[in-house]
Amino acid sequence: MKSILNVQLYKNRKVVWIVSSFLSLLSIVGMLICFKSPTINAPLNLGLDYTGGSQITLERSCDNCTELNTRKIAKTISSLTTNDNDFSTNPSPNLTRSKIQLLDNSKLISIRLPFLSAVQSESVVEVVDKTYGPFISENSSVEIIGPSLGKDLLKSSLISLFFAFIGIALYINFRYDRRYSFLALLALFHDVLIVCGVFSWLGFLYNIEVDSLFAVSLLTIAGYSVNNTVVVFDRIREKSLIENQLSFKHQIDNAVGATLTRTLYTSLTTLLPLVCILIWGGSTLYWFALALFVGVIAGSWSSIALAPSLLSLSSKK
Repeated sequence: MKSILNVQLYKNRKVVWIVSSFLSLLSIVGMLICFKSPTINAPLNLGLDYTGGSQITLERSCDNCTELNTRKIAKTISSLTTNDNDFSTNPSPNLTRSKIQLLDNSKLISIRLPFLSAVQSESVVEVVDKTYGPFISENSSVEIIGPSLGKDLLKSSLISLFFAFIGIALYINFRYDRRYSFLALLALFHDVLIVCGVFSWLGFLYNIEVDSLFAVSLLTIAGYSVNNTVVVFDRIREKSLIENQLSFKHQIDNAVGATLTRTLYTSLTTLLPLVCILIWGGSTLYWFALALFVGVIAGSWSSIALAPSLLSLSSKK
């Protein structure tokens, strides 16, 4: 049986390794720079979901409320650092880290900020009320999200990712063998590392933070990547049975060629809705969609090229 496409993966395996090694190294460098940065002090620029802070919820006094812009609200709040004496403390809270959500057709405004004092919280409410009010005072609230809650969320995210890795390894080890299991985990680690690397550079250069949705995106990427890798591995096993007269390296090339079109079509149909979310999904889902976008591309690359090329090393034929 001839492959659909003539893929010469074994011949170009060194190019695949150089590309993946370069991207992985760049990701590690970005995470180390973030870790050494005094303002971040972590491999990624952790958002308020993980570090804690103040949450202000305001309800507008209107029936058919006009639509608001989250960026304009954030800009209004950040202006307090230069115009208000309440924020002249040392160190002063970084108001540029504000996270704005609009709920119930812009009737509710949810504002997430670093830890604020009572006076500073009142100043934020006042400046927002002047431009976007009036608000119903009885339905407005100011809450403090402690750092311990953020640490628990971070711990839960890491534990979820760890057990996802373990479950995937056990499944592939049961269905195939340890060789396949190790390479699938290596490809999965490669995908997650690249996504984290992209966001570490975004955090260092543009102050982009990761929140709880980022952890969800990593788990989604893990499932997507392994699904593609399993399809390729399954075809390699099939080729090894029906084309046993060929060398294992040629069997891998034929298997990748047979699944290449399917993998590319699957990736493209997955990327299309993500592009739509990036363009029209709003600020709330933008970085979540971007993480998935990068992860899908990295996962497709590792499934098509990286994992099979490394598998070819296990045979001398």
